[in-house]
Amino acid sequence: MAEPDKKQLKLYSFWRSSCSFRVRIALNLKGLQYEYIPVNLQLTPEFIKVNPMGYVPALVDDDVVVSDSLAILMYLEDKYPQHPLLPSNLHKRAINYQAANIVSSSIQPFQLVAQKYVKDKFGADEELSFARDHIGKGFEALEKLLKDHAGRYATGDEVFLADLFLAPQIYAAIKRFNVDMAQFPLLARLNDTYNKLPAFQDTIPEKQPDAPPSVAS
Repeated sequence: MAEPDKKQLKLYSFWRSSCSFRVRIALNLKGLQYEYIPVNLQLTPEFIKVNPMGYVPALVDDDVVVSDSLAILMYLEDKYPQHPLLPSNLHKRAINYQAANIVSSSIQPFQLVAQKYVKDKFGADEELSFARDHIGKGFEALEKLLKDHAGRYATGDEVFLADLFLAPQIYAAIKRFNVDMAQFPLLARLNDTYNKLPAFQDTIPEKQPDAPPSVAS
């Protein structure tokens, strides 16, 4: 992160958002300076102009505005090729896409359902049970997908797209849903590795400027 500069990248972000988290990692990996603009649940007219859907993250790069984390990551990959987020090998690239899709389509939406609807209708215990069930199914699939491709990281010995989706998801599973990672040894090992990388650790939710004092580190 850097001091505000009207010419630098601007990231509209929410401290606890997994989607924002993965974009912050990418910006760090690529060594890109950016202005962090916090967006809370009370959406402002300014942010609605940036992204009419009202979702974070959104990236502003001069006169270009991109929303949706995957779209932002692909934009960054095309415009700022340093530290590639995708391997050159097509098979490995496909594995990265699959891992990212499992997180974004088969795990994360169910977490949101748990938080927004299950908790209100059935209580906190059912919220945790519902979320853990779907996280567990997704993690089982990821363990099988990555077992023949993982190295130090998810798909080899370099950080790629899959890692940017996995790190925030594992973080949320542990911190917010108390998932026992002993059931998922490969993902647990990857998480230990992510915890040693400054590019990842500098972007964790509690270190963001809009994190509440009760969790800020």
